[in-house]
Amino acid sequence: MMRILRRYLAREIIGATFMVLLAFLGLFAFFDFINELDSIGKDGYQVHHALIYVALILPGRVYELMPIAVLIGSLFALTTLARHSEITVMRASGLSTSRLLRELSLIGVLFVVLTFVFGEYVAPPAEKAAQQWRLTATGSTVSNELRSGLWVRDGHRFINVQSLTPQRELQGIRIYEFDDKLTLRTISDAKHGLFVEGVGWRLTDIAQTIFEADRTRVATLDELSWASELTPEVLSVLMVTPERMSVTTLYAYLRHLIDNNQKTDRYEIALWKKIVYPFAVLVMMALALPFAYTHDRMGGVSVKVFAGIMLGVAFHLLNGLFSNLGVINAWPPAVAALAPSTLFLIAAAVMLHGVDRR
Repeated sequence: MMRILRRYLAREIIGATFMVLLAFLGLFAFFDFINELDSIGKDGYQVHHALIYVALILPGRVYELMPIAVLIGSLFALTTLARHSEITVMRASGLSTSRLLRELSLIGVLFVVLTFVFGEYVAPPAEKAAQQWRLTATGSTVSNELRSGLWVRDGHRFINVQSLTPQRELQGIRIYEFDDKLTLRTISDAKHGLFVEGVGWRLTDIAQTIFEADRTRVATLDELSWASELTPEVLSVLMVTPERMSVTTLYAYLRHLIDNNQKTDRYEIALWKKIVYPFAVLVMMALALPFAYTHDRMGGVSVKVFAGIMLGVAFHLLNGLFSNLGVINAWPPAVAALAPSTLFLIAAAVMLHGVDRR
């Protein structure tokens, strides 16, 4: 009996959720394309470039919108069932709130897995491909916001890179190398750098200034190998925001920052969010259930769908707000990542307790 009920609920919720998700994806794709219109016609960037770029960032939109789509889809499906008195019949047949929550959680596992797969395996490579496509179409390079370029630390070396091409080639590299006593030993200027698997970065056209005990000399080299943990995958953080990166890439870059005693707050919070975010789907399903119990006191389906949209927007805003507050106030990363879902879970528990007592 419960298996039949679960299949019925799953069919209704999954169908409604995917309809909502498709509607949101169409809306966001339209806005993303509108946002690209200012760039069309500049530096060889054409309409077909913009369309492909928008298509490539859609998996990231799926990841971002999944909890909101599940909230609205579950709310719509459950409210429709309540309007037809099906929820009332289920409760009258002995289906408790805790059992219904358990059934919803089993259905929600599918969305948790789907959200994780998109966030870890689909959206990050698609986002990177989108940025590479845009840069290639415009003939641009990836560079840091600073005029002096990108600065990174690698052990006793401090590296300044003017730009990184979409083909992951470094241009305009300057390496300051210090010894264990933090005495400057060499300054190496290279025009180009290409990563070779198993070897490291192969620098070409190098002018190297060597500081010795009693004199300074300059050497010119055609090629120089630079073994480093700074792989193209680590440097790819320049093209993808931390929130759009995979857990493995985030963790690798986080380890690099920790090893070099650099600030990690933003990346730690992003890592925790990547772990926690798929489970927000379950919170959204729990939040939708109280609305189904109040079908006779809170207007029709359209009113509740509107309420779901407002709650989804609030969750999205709180998610970004707590991330920024966590970085500014140096909160523990887990607290900043868990706070929005925890607040909504508490709200769902309070609402369920209220309607269950009536």
